[in-house]
Amino acid sequence: MLLMCKTRMSGDLSLDINIKEPRWDQSTFMGRAQHFFFVTDPRNILKSSETLEDARITVEKYRLGVVKPGLTEDELWRAKYIYDSAFHPDTGEKMVVVGRMSAQVPMNMTITGCMLTFYRTTPAVVFWQWVNQSFNAVVNYSNRSGDAALTTNQLAAAYISATTGAVVTALGLKSLAKRLPAVMSRFVPFFAVAAANCINIPFMRQRELKYGIPVTDEEGNRLGESVTAAKSGIIQVVVSRIGMAVPAMAIPPVIMNALEKKAFMKRFPVLNAPVQVGLVGLCLVFATPLCCALFPQKSSMAVSSLETDLQERILHSSPHTTTVFFNKGL
Repeated sequence: MLLMCKTRMSGDLSLDINIKEPRWDQSTFMGRAQHFFFVTDPRNILKSSETLEDARITVEKYRLGVVKPGLTEDELWRAKYIYDSAFHPDTGEKMVVVGRMSAQVPMNMTITGCMLTFYRTTPAVVFWQWVNQSFNAVVNYSNRSGDAALTTNQLAAAYISATTGAVVTALGLKSLAKRLPAVMSRFVPFFAVAAANCINIPFMRQRELKYGIPVTDEEGNRLGESVTAAKSGIIQVVVSRIGMAVPAMAIPPVIMNALEKKAFMKRFPVLNAPVQVGLVGLCLVFATPLCCALFPQKSSMAVSSLETDLQERILHSSPHTTTVFFNKGL
């Protein structure tokens, strides 16, 4: 206790900064967008293990009332956003690099660019859809809501069902594309990704749909687990993910369809893939944080909308609570 008091006295920074919440107002779209531009910043995946660990220690000690001597407010917020970009908000575990939201732009620009480039043959469609859905499965698991882990068997079953369902959907849509104009067939990967997201995300988060996710009061006190909240969170995530795919998979095909008619593209067809990947990346830099910002990560729901048994437990344990909060995931 004496050591903590000394540390508090030596720190120049106030202990009143609420780093449990984002720096910007999350009740507005612009506030959420500013928050996610930092969380999804691709440069975060380049941070070393030492930098991540230093950010974790800084954030966790500050939450305990211990301030590193000389720490400024900007340095504290920088540490918080480095921490948020790499550690799960509920479990506190470090996420695998490709599962972090900061990996979305570089990973998706590569995978999506290849999906849009190599879409003409069935083996290419199967391979790139499998790569895409495997990547999505890692992201969906890494950014799940709640703190209960899946067993190895549950995780394997979820992965197989999610990727298989998504790839089969993509193949079905590809067969329909044969009867469409060439420019329309370019949009098949987008429709496949949209449909696959509706399959992959619920499968990878199926434990939440079975057992529910933690719901809390405004102070963060855990009140129970809710399947209703899980369904709401997953629907919001599906909408956000499809929104991310719209610019990246709808705009480049139109541009590429026009570019491929130009003499220089006919002379240098090898440019097709890198140009497509670059266009996708440009779209994703903005689409990723803006679509993450469509809904607050800390979502809310009226107690009256929860399951009856949970309503009764909350009425008994916290009678004045009318709204619960939960992490919807990303």
